[in-house]
Order: sequence, then structure tokens, then C-alpha cells
Amino acid sequence: MLTPEQRLTRLHDSLRARLSTPARTWLTSALAEAAQGDRPTPAADSPTPWEMRFASAGRYCTRPDPPYEPDPEAAEAARVLLLCTARADAPTVTRLSLHGTAAERCAVLLALPHLALGPAAKHLVEDALRTNDTRLVAAAVGPYAARHLDAHAWRHAILKCLFTGVPVAAVAGLAQRARGDTELARMLGDYARERTAAGRALPDDLHRVLALTALTPAHHLPNGPQASTEP
Repeated sequence: MLTPEQRLTRLHDSLRARLSTPARTWLTSALAEAAQGDRPTPAADSPTPWEMRFASAGRYCTRPDPPYEPDPEAAEAARVLLLCTARADAPTVTRLSLHGTAAERCAVLLALPHLALGPAAKHLVEDALRTNDTRLVAAAVGPYAARHLDAHAWRHAILKCLFTGVPVAAVAGLAQRARGDTELARMLGDYARERTAAGRALPDDLHRVLALTALTPAHHLPNGPQASTEP
């Protein structure tokens, strides 16, 4: 199993391989600025240089071949690396998430497991789970959520994935936390009955999660029309 440092090194190497030459130069400078960490600025609310790089990554992370189009996945990886290199603290990730785009918020969520924040950034996960943005929901249910969400919030995160169509494969620690969870099994059964009563199909992932609770076999779920899905 890779250490966190090894995973970040691999992320850095794979990112550089997919960037254009100017983008690789930009990344080197951006990470050097991030390595200096947060520094005081004349205006308290002014972003640090690396935070400005964080915001502009979408413009500078371009593909290696003409016409050198922006690469959203590369920009996301660059933002994660910037946050980890800067060792961003809870106020910083909160500020970047509060003022950031959806793509920037996703990067913050993906970086959380690599930052020594404890539960201080849990509210960012909870905020993301209140949206219906599938990118944010998928990013929110990673290892940080597995470690820091309480049982009630975690169960509702599972239901959020089912409701929005986010594959439960994105949920870190799913099998371990779902095992023997009678309350989760009850909530899934209620959700299944509500969908069936409304004439909606049951998501395949609902059967998978319910089976993990080791309490209610999937074939005990109500059967209903299979034509419709969540709006």
C-alpha cells in the first residue's frame, strides 16, 4: 500500500506527463510558491500567491498537444497538489471553498484526506452533501468523510449518493461502516418503499449497500415499475 507521500508523488508525476510544456513550467512555479506556505499580505483578505495559482489552474493546465486545450482533470490534480504542498490549514481550505467554483470546491474536498486537519474541515463535507452537484457529492464521500462523519451524517451521505446517482463505489470505507448497521438498513428499506410507491426504479446500488448491512437480503425489497429514475 502506498504512503500518502508516495500517492502525492505519483499524482505529481502523472500530472506532469499530461501537461503541455508551458503548463509544466507553470506547475513548477506554483508548487514552489505553495511550498513557502501562507504569508502575510498587506490586506488581510488578499489571497497569497499560491492561492491565486489555485484559482487560475483551470486556465494554465493545458493538454500537451495542439490546440493546447484546458484539461479540467489536470487542473483538479494541480489544485490538490497545491493544497498539500502548502499544508493548507482549516481556515484556508474553508476560505478557498467558500469563494471557489465547483471545480475548486471539488479539489478542496479531494485534498482533505492528505491534510492534517482532523475534524476541523468536516463542515465542508457536510456543505457539499447538501448540494445536488454529483461532482461535489462524489468528492465529499472520500476517506476524510469515512474518518470524520458521524453515523447519522454518514448514513445520509449514502442516501444522497443513491438519490443523485453517484456510484456508491465512490464511498470510502463503505463495507466496513455499513456492516451490521441496522439503522442504515431501515433507512434503505424506507427509501426503497418510497420509490416503489412513486413508481420509480430501485437503483442497483441500493441492493448492493443493503446487502453489505448483512441484515436484509436484496430480494426482500419491494418490486415496482422499473421505468423511471430520479429527476
